[in-house]
Amino acid sequence: RRVNKWDILKNGLGEMGSDDGLAKVRDPLVAVVRWFKGLPPKQKTGLGCIGAFLLLMLLWRTIEDHDTLFVLAEVSHFMGIGVLAYKLHRKKSVAGLSLQSQILTATFLAIRLFCSFMMEYDIHTVLDALTLCATSWVVYCMAVSPMRSSYQKEQDRLPALYVLVPCLVLAFVAHPSTSHKFFFRVLWAFCVYLEAVSVLPQLRMMQKAKVVERFTAHYVFALGLSRFMSCAHWVLQILEGNKYLMQALGSGVWPVMVLLSEIVQTFILADFCWHYVKSYAEGTGIVRLPAGIV
Repeated sequence: RRVNKWDILKNGLGEMGSDDGLAKVRDPLVAVVRWFKGLPPKQKTGLGCIGAFLLLMLLWRTIEDHDTLFVLAEVSHFMGIGVLAYKLHRKKSVAGLSLQSQILTATFLAIRLFCSFMMEYDIHTVLDALTLCATSWVVYCMAVSPMRSSYQKEQDRLPALYVLVPCLVLAFVAHPSTSHKFFFRVLWAFCVYLEAVSVLPQLRMMQKAKVVERFTAHYVFALGLSRFMSCAHWVLQILEGNKYLMQALGSGVWPVMVLLSEIVQTFILADFCWHYVKSYAEGTGIVRLPAGIV
């Protein structure tokens, strides 16, 4: 009879006390999760802020060039799109994805790419181009390809216009005061504001579904990492006392709005990322969202 390695493991556990040995290994993590879960919301928020601060300190001490965080943020976003591409290729289904969020994402990427060509050109332009191509393919799969039959339109109920219009109005009010043409300055501000809230339709859709599809959860978590690293770049610049940034923050509304946009988009995804991490800490890998996450 062929001996299975899992039989050996089970027999070994039986000799050591069966499930007790395994329970002792898992108990500390489960206990911590349950303890945190039972805390009042204010205490959870406080501990979450402390954890974010400690992570910022770690990044501050380990990454010399903080502009690297911008590149890592865009790489994280591109990897998230890669997870979606794998899902679409493997499952031939777009269930759980918000077409409205994908359209908003493609819109701000296209605008940022256009502005980059007109105003500046660097490694960010290349990464934006790759991410835009991947996002456009996802939009094609959801709106044109045979996979569109699996799109859950009835749950994707936050129209893109409800997000686009306020961002455009805000861009006319607060935009860069550079030497570029007014049109380009407004477009740049528009894509900054739009990026901050582009994930809202996806979060609303997941909240209605209650249980988040696994690959969609991976994608949104990658977006959360991307937003955090982008926000961390600005916060670390302030902690280091960057004189140019400090002067900019005191020179008008636009620099403050940029920083505020980074903070807003980070906190929009923070709650989801907590539920994502908790699901894997508990060993289930199933992300369940309570009401009121958005």
